[in-house]
Amino acid sequence: MSAVSDRLPTFPWDKLEPYKETAAAHPDGIVDLSVGTPVDPVPELIQKALVAAADSPGYPTVWGTPELRDALTGWCARRLGARELTHHNVLPIVGSKELVAWLPTQLGLGPGDKVAYPRLAYPTYEVGARLARAEYVTYEDPLELDPTGLKLLWLNSPSNPTGRVLSKDELTRVVAWAREHGVLLVSDECYLELGWEADPTSVLHPDVCGGSYEGIVAVHSLSKRSNLAGYRAAFVAGDAAVLGDLLQIRKHGGMMTSAPTQAAVIAALGDDAHVHEQRERYAARRAALRAALVRHGFRIEHSEASLYLWATRDESCWDTVAHLASLGILVAPGDFYGEAGARFVRVAMTATDERVAAAVSRLA
Repeated sequence: MSAVSDRLPTFPWDKLEPYKETAAAHPDGIVDLSVGTPVDPVPELIQKALVAAADSPGYPTVWGTPELRDALTGWCARRLGARELTHHNVLPIVGSKELVAWLPTQLGLGPGDKVAYPRLAYPTYEVGARLARAEYVTYEDPLELDPTGLKLLWLNSPSNPTGRVLSKDELTRVVAWAREHGVLLVSDECYLELGWEADPTSVLHPDVCGGSYEGIVAVHSLSKRSNLAGYRAAFVAGDAAVLGDLLQIRKHGGMMTSAPTQAAVIAALGDDAHVHEQRERYAARRAALRAALVRHGFRIEHSEASLYLWATRDESCWDTVAHLASLGILVAPGDFYGEAGARFVRVAMTATDERVAAAVSRLA
């Protein structure tokens, strides 16, 4: 057991505890803008679908029901522009984080293989490589990577933490480069529904992939768009050969999405109204927080999409964390996401309207 845990970095969020205590001591309570966890209700139609499927005594299948696969392929066609997807091009997963953490292992990667991910990135990309005992490298521009030994290339657009969106031309060039060098490209697109100053594009769009899914996989989640973080509802879509292998491995591992969750996903992907309503909530919170931060002396970089504002006062991120904690506001230090974030903080929009208003008042 210790041999596995010793491969992993220190869990970063533990470092934030003293600042959380400081923020919680504020007379009006803490405004927690650190972790991007949804706080708004699960839409009623999704709850009803979950309850209606509650009497599910048998084992679910790893591949999901045919109705679920229809919902996945239908949504990808409607929302992503992905053409001619079949059931073999989609696979439900138990939340996107487990896929990110275990994909290198499930692909059979190990010592001598390389996993690449952005210089500023979600920490679990590194964790996945470490669990597989693979090497890991970061990049500013993936086209400048050495392809020798590179087996898995992670993209993340819109980015966590920066909110940066890769253009259609950038995605097209990276897909072509990965195919030329025989590198599997996996695009984490969990924030694709949350574009503010840009319209994010999927790698599955025909203008990007040329209508072929060879060598590419997209990761999608319902945690943010539908407030389903507690349901662990996500899926991957793309190369049928890659997903077919993953399906067999995940069957052996019992990595099944529960039957009620599968029913909830079908309902969620079949309804766009609740997504628009949730976007409006986040848009209002984003506008209020952005204006308040700028007035307080922050500079916002990127942040054209996702649920975060990437903000700096041109000082150590921990000095900024301490300053905001003294106001009762908790944010995430940028170095959680790589050394390049050492002078930034990530400010989440995932707080109630009342708590966001409190933060705005304190920043004023």
